[in-house]
Amino acid sequence: MDGTTEWVKVDPGGLAVGQVTTVVAGGRAVCLTRTADGYGALDNRCPHQGGPLGDGQIEDGWLICPWHAYQYQPCDGKPPPGFADAAVAYAVEERADGLWVQLPVDVEVPSLMDQIVGTLCDWGLEAVFGMVGHSNLGLADALRRAAEGGRLTYVGIRHEGAAAFAASGYAKLTGRPAACFSIAGPGATNLLTGLWDAKVDRVPVVALTGQVQTQVLGPGAFQEVPLSEAFSAVAEWTQTVLKPGNATELAALAMKHAIVQRDVAHLVFPDEVQDLPAAEGAAARPRHGRVADSAIAPPEAELERAVALLSGAERPVIICGNGARPFRDEIVAFAERIDAPMITTFKGKGIVPDNHPLGCGVLGRSGIPVASLTMQRADCLLVLGASFSHHTSIATWVPTIQVDLDRMILGKFHPVEVPLWGDIARTLRLLAAAVPAAGRPAQREAVAQRWARWRAEKAHRETLVDHRGRLHPALVFAELSTLVPEDAVIAVDVGNNTYSFGRFFECRGRQDVLMSGYLGSIGFGLPAALGASVAVQRDGSHRKVVSISGDGGLGQYLADFTTAVKYRFPLTHVVLNNGELAKISREQLGALRPVWETNLVNPDFCDYARLCGATGFSVRTPAELRPALEAALAHADGPSLVEIHSSSKDV
Repeated sequence: MDGTTEWVKVDPGGLAVGQVTTVVAGGRAVCLTRTADGYGALDNRCPHQGGPLGDGQIEDGWLICPWHAYQYQPCDGKPPPGFADAAVAYAVEERADGLWVQLPVDVEVPSLMDQIVGTLCDWGLEAVFGMVGHSNLGLADALRRAAEGGRLTYVGIRHEGAAAFAASGYAKLTGRPAACFSIAGPGATNLLTGLWDAKVDRVPVVALTGQVQTQVLGPGAFQEVPLSEAFSAVAEWTQTVLKPGNATELAALAMKHAIVQRDVAHLVFPDEVQDLPAAEGAAARPRHGRVADSAIAPPEAELERAVALLSGAERPVIICGNGARPFRDEIVAFAERIDAPMITTFKGKGIVPDNHPLGCGVLGRSGIPVASLTMQRADCLLVLGASFSHHTSIATWVPTIQVDLDRMILGKFHPVEVPLWGDIARTLRLLAAAVPAAGRPAQREAVAQRWARWRAEKAHRETLVDHRGRLHPALVFAELSTLVPEDAVIAVDVGNNTYSFGRFFECRGRQDVLMSGYLGSIGFGLPAALGASVAVQRDGSHRKVVSISGDGGLGQYLADFTTAVKYRFPLTHVVLNNGELAKISREQLGALRPVWETNLVNPDFCDYARLCGATGFSVRTPAELRPALEAALAHADGPSLVEIHSSSKDV
């Protein structure tokens, strides 16, 4: 060893004369050949277009590259006469103790990708979900080094769609940005559904995609897709990194757009750019000084109008959307001060515990009579972080104060009496200082009576079975309501199972519910639980993560249950197996159409979980339900799954 090279022992593995193989030595791939002249060792990367020489063959004394049939001398790497490309050759010695190859000593030096990943981390990126492939290897190395250094958590998934949903789930739970990561072409396009979920639900996600070499862009190279164009509708901001000079600034801008706009940002990395060395003298790109505090107060005139409306109301009601989730303590304190019932949208489920004396549950199609009747009787609505979707159906005839940090959300679908532009927590503090405290025992009593009637109806439904003897979802969610920890994170899917969750599951404590809200994408539940699992690990909270889906939803990303197994995430997945896409069957019936092609052929999900290396439980009778759920929720050594053979009913 002379300081720049070292001799490394390799195992040719019984390589015969005329054969070629690949060995890994000294941290690099080496093409090992054997001819009548002895052994040869070449760098495994063909100098033409990077083909793997170790996958080639020897013909007429030449080593033939498997990609484009470029030829090289097996021992010295020289090409035939008239050609300039030469493969890098390494010295070889046959010694008494085996075969040795002299290789350069690799000193890992910072790359441009390291600088970019460092900038992303400086701006708060903590989690990346993705798949390593041929057109993102340089960026993958930088992510690996950042993960090994503890700066971020990387999770390798089985389908890029799951990566985008996992990033969305992470961002929905924490409010912090997460990233999804893919190769060019199909890997990148697989991200789009999950990115649309993040976009329409207004959470910060960054997409990091590889790209083919810029020299082959245009004519239609393998896996060539114009990614900035393909992502232009979903991404608030998309840029291709081409030169070192502004690379870290592009990374900072991607994070700023994601954080400030609560939207999707996208960076494209051509293959050759990923091999560039670090840019000398690159300026630091800190977040400090580039993102303003969002805790703004509403204008005084509008605030005074809101105070007057609330102060004069006899039956005020508070409605909380998902945008109010970070401010649950302030909401409950204000509601208790003025004795106002609290309703949530479906996306806001869990902000207010259902066992709070002023809590009224969920409003809308996924909701309950307690909420809808309470809203109907109100003479003033204070709407926090909600956007008046058709699914929720917030009353338009009741005088309304709407508070949101996004001015476009205020009065988005129809005028409201008082649109208050401001931070919800700060606005509530100002309202609390100006609105007189009040006691409204009649309001509380009315809420209690409505809950009593609804819980009696739920208790009746819990006893029902369908013609196949399958359990009613009301029973499933009654048991889950009592067993799921009070600080759990619950990721739900789309379908009848989710409607049933909205109606029958009663939230307690500080549970957070994650869902594909405005996009309503089936398959969200399990990948979102992967994202939530990383979030609770990084936060050190050890909160239980539970995901709930139907058999249709779980089938969308079934392979990524093995991702939970690989990383030993102690999540519990509950699948309601009714053998059909029951929501679609119901819609066909409602439209007076035949029920067609909604039946499903499923594996035994319990056995599937066990085959993956997880713990599985099967439930077919009421007596089996609670013990299975208790055991699954208590399981901490990796994931668990409970398959419940349930009725198609959701009402």
